This record gives sequence, structure tokens and C-alpha cells, in this order.
Amino acid sequence: MIKDLPVKLKALRIKYGYSQKQVADKLQISLSIVSWYETGERTPSTDVLLSLSYLFNCSTDYLLGKQSSAPQFVIDTSGLTDNQIVAIINLIEAIKENQK
Repeated sequence: MIKDLPVKLKALRIKYGYSQKQVADKLQISLSIVSWYETGERTPSTDVLLSLSYLFNCSTDYLLGKQSSAPQFVIDTSGLTDNQIVAIINLIEAIKENQK
């Protein structure tokens, strides 16, 4: 597993307002594969990683953890643990769901 990739993918998906189904459709892969990428159960192939970088307008180096500069986020998560970041992402998702 690539360190922090699951958290980055979920954060980017949420930032762009995509559901897992929409990401799967755009990448022409199954919904379960997208879910597995976000939980860390699977790691994307090189081709899929490149497609993800195009979809989320970020470098593959960022996704692979080789580049620290992320796409611009509204929330600065530096210094937070992965669990704290996931908690924030979940809170944002819950708020968005309540607005529908």
C-alpha cells in the first residue's frame, strides 16, 4: 500500500464533489475497486494512478507521496493524524448529505 494514498484519494474525490460511482464511471472501473482504493485494500495500477492524477488535477508524485504540495485545499490538515483527517472528511460528507 502507498502511504496516505487512500486518504488522499477520498479527500480529492470529496473536494471535486464526486461519488465513488462517478469516479468508477469516469475511470471505467468498478465501484468496488474505487472503494478498495480508498480503504487501502488495493493499490491502483500505473495506468489507473495516471488517470486519477488527470481526474483530480494533481501529480502522480503527490499521489505516491513523493511530492508534499497538494492541490489547494480549504482545510489545512498538516499535523493531523490519518484518523483525524478521516474524521474531518466524514464530518464534511455528513454535512453535505444533510444539505441534500
